[in-house]
Amino acid sequence: MKSALSLILALLFAAFAATTGRAQEPYPTHVVKIVLPVLPGSTTDILARLVAQQLSQKWGKPVIVENRAGAAMNLGAEYVAHADPDGYTLLLCPPAPLAIQQLLYHDLKYDPTKFVPIVMLATIPNVLDVRKNFPANNVQGLIAYAKANPGKLTFASQGVGSTAQLTAAELEMLGGIKMVHVPYHGAEPALNDVMAGNVDVFFDALTTSLPLYRAGKLKMIAVASPERLSVLPNMPTVAESGLPGFRSITWFAIAGPPGLPTALADKINRDTAEILQKPEIAAKLRALQLDPMGGTRADAVKFIAGETQLWGRVIKESHIALQ
Repeated sequence: MKSALSLILALLFAAFAATTGRAQEPYPTHVVKIVLPVLPGSTTDILARLVAQQLSQKWGKPVIVENRAGAAMNLGAEYVAHADPDGYTLLLCPPAPLAIQQLLYHDLKYDPTKFVPIVMLATIPNVLDVRKNFPANNVQGLIAYAKANPGKLTFASQGVGSTAQLTAAELEMLGGIKMVHVPYHGAEPALNDVMAGNVDVFFDALTTSLPLYRAGKLKMIAVASPERLSVLPNMPTVAESGLPGFRSITWFAIAGPPGLPTALADKINRDTAEILQKPEIAAKLRALQLDPMGGTRADAVKFIAGETQLWGRVIKESHIALQ
């Protein structure tokens, strides 16, 4: 009996030692892949490559960026959702895959709510652009024009379910107006048609619209962030222009596949948040009009939940459906 007990204890100790050894294994030991559900060249892509470079230096292992665009960002998100939860395949994305898709799609091949939020990277304000010869120069003028010309005011977006469409729907909801949606395949063709005068309105990210506004190629009549921007101190917010509570920003986060261990997610969070606090990295982000975030994993979960609630209300009250 004593020898049997000793054997059991020895086996339990060996199992504990093996488990402890696995838990303390260094990470990473080989290449880490950051998957983007968007095309190269976007703000998301630029941010991802900057973060990947910094993580590679910190970890001493390659961190590569892989673009898997398509199916309204669902292609890349689905790939990560089905990856091994070992920390070697991560998702870096704007809002849709983490906060919006589950509100719009009923046939997804993954569950967006099962991703493990790791860290918030940055935010960027959205701005309200209109064509150069648009007859209104402020939000109240735009609303008055829409009410006086029912069915004529058009707005562009990067497609159904995009932040631009949802932000325009928020404007319709709070302003009591209706506009005609003109979806495009990406921001570039949408901006081109705004500049050409073929479409009236477009909610765009500050990064791409600011140089066009400064060059006089389009009008900007408000910013959609809660506060005014330091680069445009005289530009009012939509909220202060008569629509209190209006808010729309684009944000970027890193998430892991379902089942990613808490300890591993915490490590990636700490290392990434530390990078975002470096003065030289913060300066590079602000040069792109991005505001660095960071914070804990709990901060990321709370933030994404708040965004899901906001857009869920807009989608429900505006009766937005995929076409």
